Amino acid sequence: MSTISIICVGKIKEKYWNDAIAEYSKRLSRYCKLNIIEVADEKTPDNAPEAVCEQIKKKEADRILKHVDPGACKCVLAIKGKRYTSEDFSEFISKQGVNGINHIQFIIGGSLGLHQSVMDVADSELSFSDMTFPHQMMRVILLEQIYRGYKILSGEPYHK
Repeated sequence: MSTISIICVGKIKEKYWNDAIAEYSKRLSRYCKLNIIEVADEKTPDNAPEAVCEQIKKKEADRILKHVDPGACKCVLAIKGKRYTSEDFSEFISKQGVNGINHIQFIIGGSLGLHQSVMDVADSELSFSDMTFPHQMMRVILLEQIYRGYKILSGEPYHK
């Protein structure tokens, strides 16, 4: 059974997001081992200068990098990343196993995005849109798409 890890910055406080994450985690348990790793976020002052923003991203990156598995496929979520259809995304997941990689790590940055040091270790970049979404929402969207991908790969009804 493959392992999917989501490394993300910040904790989710809202019950509705936690409920959605719990639901998709339960659904995914049939297909993979799921780990959600939350690292602490940094407070970002309003109108922070670029140098301060870089320091904040670097602190968050150091926390993220402690959890990166060198043998995993590391996929960062980035606006400039590759876009997939749901079928293509399911193929991306499948291809990792075919290539002998049984661990995929998806990395979601904080409100300022990801530091270059995290981008540098990435094997791929994934984008869901040119729009920016709250990182709490992206966790749910990502989990739903992973679940959809496994359903497609299994030939099970869900994908419409």
